[in-house]
Amino acid sequence: MNAPWKIVGINFDHMHMGDNLRFAHDHPGARIVGLCDEDRARMQPAIETFGIAPEAVFTDLEECLEATRPDLAVLCPATASHADWVARVAAQRVNVMLEKPFAANLADADRMIADMRAAERLFAINWPLAWYPPHVTARRLIGEGRIGEGIEAHYYDGNRGPLWHSADKAETDAEFVQSQKATSWWYSREAGGGSQLDYLGYGATLGTWFLGGRAPLEVTSVVDEPRGLEVDEHSVTVARYEFGLSRFETRWGTFSDPWTHQPQPKCGFEIVGTDGTIASYDYEDTVRMQTRKRPEGVVLGVDVTVAPMQNPIQYLIDCLENDRGVEGPLSPALSRIGQQIVDSAVLSAREKRTVALLG
Repeated sequence: MNAPWKIVGINFDHMHMGDNLRFAHDHPGARIVGLCDEDRARMQPAIETFGIAPEAVFTDLEECLEATRPDLAVLCPATASHADWVARVAAQRVNVMLEKPFAANLADADRMIADMRAAERLFAINWPLAWYPPHVTARRLIGEGRIGEGIEAHYYDGNRGPLWHSADKAETDAEFVQSQKATSWWYSREAGGGSQLDYLGYGATLGTWFLGGRAPLEVTSVVDEPRGLEVDEHSVTVARYEFGLSRFETRWGTFSDPWTHQPQPKCGFEIVGTDGTIASYDYEDTVRMQTRKRPEGVVLGVDVTVAPMQNPIQYLIDCLENDRGVEGPLSPALSRIGQQIVDSAVLSAREKRTVALLG
């Protein structure tokens, strides 16, 4: 065991960096040894929150990696630049946790997989929904065969919009949102913005997890076309499998944020099996399950998660300590199927037609 495991946070484009650094800060076997971003101002809240020393703050990636010699790099860049940042870290043979979504396209996903394989280092794509107790509970129930074989996954998720909150879900206001839209990468097509790229990977990847790793045959997707914006704020994707249909819907503009008040439609998943169903919604303390014996449905308390399965930093340190590969939705293999669905959906929406699964 390395004691402690040295972690660096690289690129603060995505507000989830704050959450991931908190996981590292709170882990008894980990230490934040460096922060790096081209804009020092974006690191300042984390510097203050976690007491980062001036000599551990960098604006040059290679200098950061050379000076800190980390065990794990947490990357949170804009989606379109994921592959470039992973390539630079892989060149220094450092383990990588990349914050969702996986990639802007399948070619970038494959490039990252290849770069990390060549580096012979651990590579994980973090999907925060994968750690939510209701979804962990749903996957356990499916694995136990409680609803038979999964044949449909239905997903609706999003929030009021990415500018309505910052690290640790700190709320902003309407004036801030409007002032930032014109310059934010979230609303840039070139940078990989839009609700479809932001949230479809969640549904496609965890949906694949619920369906036992099986991929669809074809995909049909539509997006809204908001006036004055170059990216979508709402998408609906239907995937056809050999065994049925599944639906994945993304939304920036929910009535409320699900971490404060669940909007309607509720954010989360509904999974249909050959012998039952499960409703698993974000942040809720229960799941609802129907079975042949209990068609009226039963409400079950969610599993109480314990270390190392409470957050991605715990999990990846456990993988490193025990020389285990990454499994489940954080694995490149499962996330790649999710990316195939995303790429197919983007093509379908652009060409306004059903497409065969890409890749």
